Amino acid sequence: MTYAPRIMEESVLARWMGMEIAKMNEGLVTARKPLSALLIGENPSSVTKKGEAYAFDRSALRSFAERIPEDLRRRLKLPILFYAGPDIPHSCSCPDEAALEALQLIGEVSSLRTMQGRQFWVSRPIVYAIMKKYPTLVQIVMGA
Repeated sequence: MTYAPRIMEESVLARWMGMEIAKMNEGLVTARKPLSALLIGENPSSVTKKGEAYAFDRSALRSFAERIPEDLRRRLKLPILFYAGPDIPHSCSCPDEAALEALQLIGEVSSLRTMQGRQFWVSRPIVYAIMKKYPTLVQIVMGA
């Protein structure tokens, strides 16, 4: 006779956590757009994994764009995605060189920070501060 797994078994908890993380990530943008394209649009927006509209804050777009050169506006895709995983609880990674360059130019990330392999790392408090200062331009991918 087989028994159903108990709620405290690791496989059950892992499956439950995976479902919860997937729900948190439903609000992530599926098609990131260049900053230069978002500045042109009347209602700058994209679509989330859930299929809902994701509206960018127009004043945050302008404020960010004013401080970086035109070529970087074309290369930088928004929102900037930071990846937060359970194995490194105090930092987030970002696999986007254009994002690092832009964040350094506007003074949000130290110029001493570099790409390590294919990503750069930033402490979570700094990521949250950037999110607060530039609403809608940054998203955190959970469980990465």
